[in-house]
Amino acid sequence: MSDLGFVHRFEPATPEGSKETLLLLHGTGGNENDLLSIGRAVAPGAALLAPRGKVLEHGMPRYFRRLAEGVFDLEDLKARSFELADFVARAAGHYAFDPERVLAVGFSNGANIAGAVMLLRPRCLAGAILLRPMVPFTPEKLPSLAGTRVLVAAGRSDPVVAASQSEELAALLRSAGSDVTLHWSPGGHTLDRSDLAAATAWWRAVPAK
Repeated sequence: MSDLGFVHRFEPATPEGSKETLLLLHGTGGNENDLLSIGRAVAPGAALLAPRGKVLEHGMPRYFRRLAEGVFDLEDLKARSFELADFVARAAGHYAFDPERVLAVGFSNGANIAGAVMLLRPRCLAGAILLRPMVPFTPEKLPSLAGTRVLVAAGRSDPVVAASQSEELAALLRSAGSDVTLHWSPGGHTLDRSDLAAATAWWRAVPAK
C-alpha cells in the first residue's frame, strides 16, 4: 500500500497473537517485504508494519541520505526520523493498533533510523531489535528511554560497523535509561542463526502489559 505517506505492508495480529506491533525496517536496497519472515519468526502472530524507505541511492531504497559509507546526512536523518515517527502514528490510527506498543526490528540502515527515532521521538517506540546498527548521531541532551528495551545485534567480523560503534550505541542507549542487551555474532554484516535466536529470546522476554 502507498497511502499514509510510505509504500508499506501491514499484517494484522492474529487473535492469539501478541498485542505488540513490529515496525520492520529494511537495509539499503531492500523493500517492505524483506523482514516479514524475520518478524513472523521472532514474534509469531504479532502485527507487522513494514514501510519502504523513500530515499533512493543509485536506485536502492534507504530511509535517509548519506554522504559516504558510514557518513550520514544528519539534517536529512533527523527530518526522515520525524517523518517515520509520524507515519507510525498515522498507521496506528488507520490500522487500530496500540501506538504505545510498537517495537522496531531494523537491519543496517533500518536499524540506524530506528535508533535515531528512539533518540528524537522516544515515545514512538517501546523498544527495538537493532541488527548491525551504527550510532546514528549523538544528541546534545539525552532523552529519557526509561521503560524501553533494546537488543543490539553486532557482528565481530563486520567490515561495515566497527565493534566500537556497537559498544558506543549500547552505552548511549543505556545512558538514556534503556535496558540494552548487546549480542555478538561471529559473522559480518549479514544475519545468521545466532542473531535470530537472540532476537527470538529477547522478544519472549518482553514483559506483558
